[in-house]
Amino acid sequence: MPALDSDLKKAIVRMPGAEKDKLLLRLIVKDPVLTERLQFELIEHGQTIDERRELIRQFINRTVNLKQDSAGWLMMDMRTISGYISRHLKVTKDKYGEVDLMLYMLNTFYDHHAHLLHKYNSRTDKAAQYIAKRTDQILKKAGKLDPDYFIEFADEINKLLSWVNYAAPAHYARQLGLPKEWLV
Repeated sequence: MPALDSDLKKAIVRMPGAEKDKLLLRLIVKDPVLTERLQFELIEHGQTIDERRELIRQFINRTVNLKQDSAGWLMMDMRTISGYISRHLKVTKDKYGEVDLMLYMLNTFYDHHAHLLHKYNSRTDKAAQYIAKRTDQILKKAGKLDPDYFIEFADEINKLLSWVNYAAPAHYARQLGLPKEWLV
């Protein structure tokens, strides 16, 4: 996004308040994430974060119960859910929730569809790579959180690592240097 010219910035600042407000409202409508973020911050006062997390959990549960018959379908569903989690982060700035929801998503998919990701082959390759990369991202993001949260995530992360290191993603887990166990 190009930066605004300094003369234009000064001219905008000098505009009458009502005119600025009209322009601002027109611009906000064009950015749905910004609109949702302002709704969350100004109307909800940041108090609906648990409800927003729960909606994503419910979506994960509904999606995982679909009858996926291949690793490719699983990966597509996981990518869709990851998009919702990313949007949640952009709107709420909820880094804890991002890690929590990603762990929940990956572990829930493994709990229900481990048979599709048990062995590495050409049909599971892309999903295996995706899962290993997501696991690596989760470990990095969890490591940046307050250490008090480590205990909360330890069991779920170790469960995920056991899946990742001993199923289809194991090859990619070794390439990424993922640990076998996350020590708190």
